Amino acid sequence: MSGRLSRLYRGETTVNFYGRRWVGFTISIVIMLLTVVSLFTRGLNLGMDFEGGVAWEVSATSLSVDDVKNILEANQIDVNEAKVQVLSGSEGERIRVQVGAQSDAVSSQVQQALADKAGVEINDVSVAVVSSSWGASITEKAIRALLIFFLVVSLYISWRFEWKMAVSAIAAMAHDVIISVGVYSIFGFSVTPATVIAILTILGFSLYDTIVVFDKVHDNTKRFSASRVSYGDITNISMNQVLMRSINTSIAAVLPVLSLLVIGSWVLGAVALEEFALALLVGMALGTYSSIFIATPLLAMLKTRELKFKPLANELHLGEEMSRIAGTGKKQTRVRVVASQEMQELVGASREQQSVTAALSHPPRPRKNKRR
Repeated sequence: MSGRLSRLYRGETTVNFYGRRWVGFTISIVIMLLTVVSLFTRGLNLGMDFEGGVAWEVSATSLSVDDVKNILEANQIDVNEAKVQVLSGSEGERIRVQVGAQSDAVSSQVQQALADKAGVEINDVSVAVVSSSWGASITEKAIRALLIFFLVVSLYISWRFEWKMAVSAIAAMAHDVIISVGVYSIFGFSVTPATVIAILTILGFSLYDTIVVFDKVHDNTKRFSASRVSYGDITNISMNQVLMRSINTSIAAVLPVLSLLVIGSWVLGAVALEEFALALLVGMALGTYSSIFIATPLLAMLKTRELKFKPLANELHLGEEMSRIAGTGKKQTRVRVVASQEMQELVGASREQQSVTAALSHPPRPRKNKRR
């Protein structure tokens, strides 16, 4: 086990990523199909900032969730559509209630009823009113920012590397966004502006991880240009060489996010941190996965169709041969060595064949003239 870890640390593993590319593709296709089904059947649990509504927050010292629901029912507000949360923080527990759009009179009545039941002043019950148009504006700007980001990234990668790498990188990032949205739909997590910001943030992480792998592939393509190595071999060697770097980068990035999620949200009760950290955590895991199992194999499939690599499409070296190519940069030339006895038999047979051939090909002797 220690030997495998040391090889992983030095980038000397020989995992056949390209040969198992359809495993990753199949997993991603299944998850994206589940995402589409969930979006059409369940939709997204949009927060108040997108749908609009009213939110009240009050101390939970002498107030329970059942008391809050009774107050909502008394004001003809559908309890099933309301979102009631108990938040824990350094100042104790608080109850947060979110409902759809309400009139100013109903909002004031609920605020007063919560203050009376909790035994606090009315000003101690915070009220937030959000219009649905504000959420629509955020969504529109987020989509616009996403499209501009994709365009700029495509131009840069095409200029720095090539357009096939740009296509693969964009496909990987779109894959990350779709599955991230699917996770929120399948598990019913609330989508807030913090979620949108986090999803846009993880695109940068996903792109960084993909560029690291692409840069190594680009370097190895130049290195093996004179050796006629297949692009599948170049892909496998490159991904094994940067595998440890990708793992280290992901761990270093995930640890602070876990701190936000566990300490900031679950211990200190900061709900905004939970919404932000959850999207970051999902996106970072997807970014690492897509750079290895989506972007690079997709690039290899596109490159294998080129005239330079097409004759070598079915050639794939594994195990020790992959390590040898990675170390020397050249494929092994296989020479058949014949045993000495077999060699003598072949030489003898060759000489005999030559004698027979010489006898058959010898010109006929001229005839002697007969004496009369």
